[in-house]
Formats: sequence, C-alpha cells, structure tokens
Amino acid sequence: MGSQNNYQMKVATGEFGYILEDVPHLTDYIPDLPTYPNPLRSNPAYSVVKQYFVHMDDSIPQKIVVHKDTPRGVHFRRAGPRQKVYFASDDVRACIVTCGGLCPGLNTVIREIVHSLDYMYGVNQVLGIDGGYRGFYSKNTITLTPKVTNDIHKRGGTILGTSRGGHDTMKIVDSIQDRGINQVYIIGGDGTQKGAAVIYEEIRRRNLTVAVAGIPKTIDNDIPVIDRSFGFDTAVEEAQRAINAAHVEAESAENGIGVVKLMGRYSGFIAMYATLASRDVDCCLIPESPFYLEGEGGLFQYMEKRLKENGHMVLVIAEGAGQELLAAEIQNSKNEQDASGNKLLQDVGLWISQRIKDHFAKLSKMPITLKYIDPTYMIRAIPSNASDNVYCTLLAQSAVHGAMAGYTGFTVGLVNGRHTYIPFNRIIERQNKVVITDRMWARLLSSTNQPSFLGPKAVVAAKTEEVPPTQLLDDADQKTN
Repeated sequence: MGSQNNYQMKVATGEFGYILEDVPHLTDYIPDLPTYPNPLRSNPAYSVVKQYFVHMDDSIPQKIVVHKDTPRGVHFRRAGPRQKVYFASDDVRACIVTCGGLCPGLNTVIREIVHSLDYMYGVNQVLGIDGGYRGFYSKNTITLTPKVTNDIHKRGGTILGTSRGGHDTMKIVDSIQDRGINQVYIIGGDGTQKGAAVIYEEIRRRNLTVAVAGIPKTIDNDIPVIDRSFGFDTAVEEAQRAINAAHVEAESAENGIGVVKLMGRYSGFIAMYATLASRDVDCCLIPESPFYLEGEGGLFQYMEKRLKENGHMVLVIAEGAGQELLAAEIQNSKNEQDASGNKLLQDVGLWISQRIKDHFAKLSKMPITLKYIDPTYMIRAIPSNASDNVYCTLLAQSAVHGAMAGYTGFTVGLVNGRHTYIPFNRIIERQNKVVITDRMWARLLSSTNQPSFLGPKAVVAAKTEEVPPTQLLDDADQKTN
C-alpha cells in the first residue's frame, strides 16, 4: 500500500483502485506520544456491546453505486472509539466554539460534546468560548459541565453566542496555548471549517499536542462529501409551516398567490425538499436553475396558466435565486460582503413579489391577492427536531472519540449512512449544490408541473457541465440519502 502525506490529508492506496483519504494524527508530528487504555473498557454503558472499538482498517466508501469493473475509489476513515487513546482523562482541557449563523441543533452538539467527554472519558475540564472565533482573545470563557448543559438542547440558538469573522490565527492559537487547551471542537460552516484548518496548521507548526475537530454546521446543506448537515431536517420541516400558511392564504382568495422565501444562498436544497414534502407548491425557484420572468415559457406566463386552472398558486423561492435578474434592475448594486466573506444578497422575495404585482396590474381581467412570507429567522432560531437531535448526538460523540484517539485536523460527517473522519480540505474545497440535470430535480418538476425555465442552449450547457457527486441526490452515480 502506497502513501502520500501533506498537512491536511494523508492518502493511502491499495489494490483494485482503493484510495483512503486519511486525516492527520498527532503522532504524524509528535512521534513518541504515550497511549492509554480507552476508559470505555470499564464503562457500564458499553459492557454489553459486542464490538465497541472500531478496527483501525475500517473505512467508508464515498461512492456506493458501482459497476463490476469499477475501481473501489475514495474512502474515509470510519469514526468511533479506538482501543487506545492519546490523552489521559485528567489531563484533557477541552474547548468548544460556535461560529457563523444560527442553526437548529447547535445547543444539542454542545451538550453532547460535554456529556460525552464526561460520561465516556471522565473529562471534566471543558470551556465554552464566548462569541465565536474572536472570543478566544477578547472575551471570557464559560465553564461547561453536564449540569450546566443538561437542558440546553430544548432551546434554539447557542448558549455560547456566535459571530461572523474575527479569525486571527495567531491570537487564537496563542490563547489555546496560554490556556493549556489540548482539544478544540469547532462548530461552523464552510468558512468556519476553513478557519479551523488554518488553526490546525498553526498548531502543527508549533508542535503542540492539541487535537482540532470540526463539526460541520450549515442549514443550507451546502457542505460537500457528507450526506447532510445537522439542522437541515429541522429547517425543511419548519419550512412546511410557512408553505402551509401561504397555501391557506392563497386558496382563500380569488387569484390568490402565496410567495415564500426560504434559505439557500448558493444551494437550493431547503426549497427543493420543502417543495417535495409539501405538495402544495406550484413553482420552486433555486439559485442553481436560472429563470426568466416575461415572454414565452417565462414565469409570468406559467403563473397566469396556473391561476386560470386552479384560481390560486404558491411560489417558493430560495434567497439566492434570481440574483442576476435583480442586480440587472438595481443600478449601482454593490458586491458587499458580510464579516464571513459571504456576498450580501438583495431581497429577492420582496423584489419578485413586487414584479408579480406589477405584471398582473397590467392585466385588468386578472386582479390578484398576494401574500409574502419570509420565515428565515424563525427557522434558524428553533430547537432541532428528533431526527436532528439524534444526528447531533452521534456527530458530537464521533468528534470526541476522534480527538481522544489522537486524530486532528478533521471534520466529522455522515457518508453513506456511516460516520466518518474527513480531512478539512475535502470539506472546504467546494460547495454542495443541487444538480439540475439529476433525477431529484426532475422529480420536483414533475411534482409541481412547472417548466424548467431553461432555454435550449442552457439545457445543453447544463447536461455537458461536469459536476461532482452530490449528496441527497441519486442517479446512476449518485444516491438517495
């Protein structure tokens, strides 16, 4: 078996095209670290488990739809407890930080990291970093115990507070070193994980015995490789309330139109899945699928047709959809960014609502009643549902098992239904997006009976565009979660 190392990923190869994209380990740069028996050996909760330690050679394939002559392909290291750990329980001083926007499940992840460290490994020194990355060097820490965190999963938001930006690598690592922290758990989206990768690299440069573990958080589900991100199921479920309200409003008025704007800056997963789950949506617009308003085959023509047929309709639009149309109409539009480097978007929901009103105002024979609903911050701020609570628990436990086993510079995530350790660079290399040439988008189009709004040239371009494997989708080379 061959191997190739770099700071963030170790690549090992085997027979039949087997590739393991491995994560770093503390012994890669501190070779003589002592090991200790895993405390789970004497943990009553695990006494009845037949095989509770993960075999060192266990790995999970990224791609599970194969042909008989297909190479085995890329694999990731399986998450879970190891027989030996590289930290004595009494020596562990861990910290947890949450960064970026709010998302259902943040408090559940915090709670389960604290409880897993305490109940599984006997670790009782856990600090919470207040207010995101800048909290490392500008704010006090919060002592986290099982008692303090016991009921926080029932609340939305994060008890640690969060912020965008504030990433100063040297100040952060100085703080980690000065406080004697040796395990860092970082919860955040792709921007946060990029910051975590830089923190890991600086820690490695200083030869510090510090494990850095990431837990990916993005309500938009736009992180690649993993099946889904936590909070996504809750977001789709809560979006149903807004869609149901829009449908009731639209159905109760003559030529009623309900417009719902959902989250999805670059990826339309929430809008797509909420539409499929609802069955009350007549049209779904996402960033990945261009559309146009006027003329033959345009949105307005389709809306007129639906209103004549049904007397009402519901339109769901992701926040990142139609931004190029909006920018073309707004003079002097600036490419402003928030503290995380995300482009500040124009409010496409208000814009398209006004354009719809203006269009139908010209049609004297078709007066409309339009109701616009934007549930964005209501969805972000709620606690996670049962499905996400279970997922958050397993993510947190996997992160703790990995850090105690000496792995570092990794993100935990579900790949093909199995929890894995993924190198940072695979998580931050691109964004996960809806593939509009995939079966799942075709299912949506057949559900809503909406046109694709793509011209012939756009269809050809979409089919010829090379796209990476996408989670939550299935095709000949893609799978359904």
